[in-house]
Amino acid sequence: MASPHTFIGIEIGGTKLQLAVGGIDGTIIELVPIAADRNGGGAGIRRQIAEALPPLLSRHRPSAIGVGFGGPIDWKTGVVCCSHQVEGWHDFPLGTWLAEVSGLPVRVDNDANVATLGEALFGAGRGFDPVFWINMGRGVGGGLVTRGQLYHGARPGEAEIGHVRLDKSGVLVEERCSGWALDRRVREAISAMPTGLLASLASDQPGGEARWLGPALAAGDPVASAILSELADNVGFALSHVVQLFHPEIIVVGGGVSLLGEPLRAAIAEALPRYVMDSFQPGPKVVLPGLGQNSVPAGALALAASQLDDKWR
Repeated sequence: MASPHTFIGIEIGGTKLQLAVGGIDGTIIELVPIAADRNGGGAGIRRQIAEALPPLLSRHRPSAIGVGFGGPIDWKTGVVCCSHQVEGWHDFPLGTWLAEVSGLPVRVDNDANVATLGEALFGAGRGFDPVFWINMGRGVGGGLVTRGQLYHGARPGEAEIGHVRLDKSGVLVEERCSGWALDRRVREAISAMPTGLLASLASDQPGGEARWLGPALAAGDPVASAILSELADNVGFALSHVVQLFHPEIIVVGGGVSLLGEPLRAAIAEALPRYVMDSFQPGPKVVLPGLGQNSVPAGALALAASQLDDKWR
């Protein structure tokens, strides 16, 4: 039976701010993307949300709001621990503030958790259990959904795969597999081969160097292929710990780095079994997000709906 309710799902990231309106099935009927006011800090982003909400509230009369926030958060209280990208969020009571602004029930969780929920219920993970999500963007995050429910450890525990160590010296997954780590690796390759294809593509455009990896791969550049293999090997090794501990049926690879698409997915799928115990072979299916760049907003709609329907609790 279709739900008569509509909901608002909000994604708050370091550079990305989206407000979505949709139903209990995760279908988005209106999406409002906003360039996050990073210079204004947390206060600036809150101002943007407060300005964007009234028209949506008036047009759609939603029943509740769900939020995926880009940083550590106490999911029970809705209080932000901090943001690693934007100042002005430390110990901020985001859930309470948003409830006061909107007059609606609000539930807040980490954005990686919320993306996992979206993919498990409505995206590439639908029909699989458990579902694990790895987000490779400005940082590296993770989430786990089993039996349609988000897994939460003891507070403030989450599936922080980005802080898993790749070796005993203390090298973190985030230091090898995030977007900024990939930027650094491409810069190193350009410095070592200033006449190579990557250097030619990047030219005099510093910053975000990882974006040139896709075109270089498409052109068959061996340096780009080596960087991809190195990245996939590190990701596969990190995910092997997830497989050994939780044995997910499917792993969804999201975040900005996932825009490399099929070459990245295939390379991770090839690398992962090398580090998985024999009895777990061939290991989980590795896929790209089924919801594209809307995994968090769709998951936030489900988070909003969970406040009204016992089947979500």
